[in-house]
Amino acid sequence: MKFYQKQIKLKPCPRGFHLITEIVEDALPEINQINIGQLQVFMRHTSASLSINENADFTVRTDFESHFNKMVPENAPYYKHTYEGSDDMPAHIKASLLGASVQIPITNGKLNLGIWQGIYLCEHRNHGGSRTIVITAFGV
Repeated sequence: MKFYQKQIKLKPCPRGFHLITEIVEDALPEINQINIGQLQVFMRHTSASLSINENADFTVRTDFESHFNKMVPENAPYYKHTYEGSDDMPAHIKASLLGASVQIPITNGKLNLGIWQGIYLCEHRNHGGSRTIVITAFGV
């Protein structure tokens, strides 16, 4: 079994949902040495998350942002954790709802995503700064 791992510091992104599939693929070219395996992408932050979804129509990402802001509003009167601003606690909730990692099969040296699927960086803070992800590929 082969194992490859890299830590990547992503450029800061504005609040919203951003495709990072190509960044992940470019950062770990060793994926092409795996015939059958898995890629795990892990977010090292509590106010951003990862997801897999539509990679073609950008309006899907815009709609995600709109829906999550409606579903998890800022300034809810019951929030106690407000030290870092009104977007802080909602960012933690959104990150927990979506999750800190995604797994993708590797088949014949390529990510086995569906034709319309891509990896999203979900930035839930107004000014989240750069984010760090750990990508780990393993298989035979």
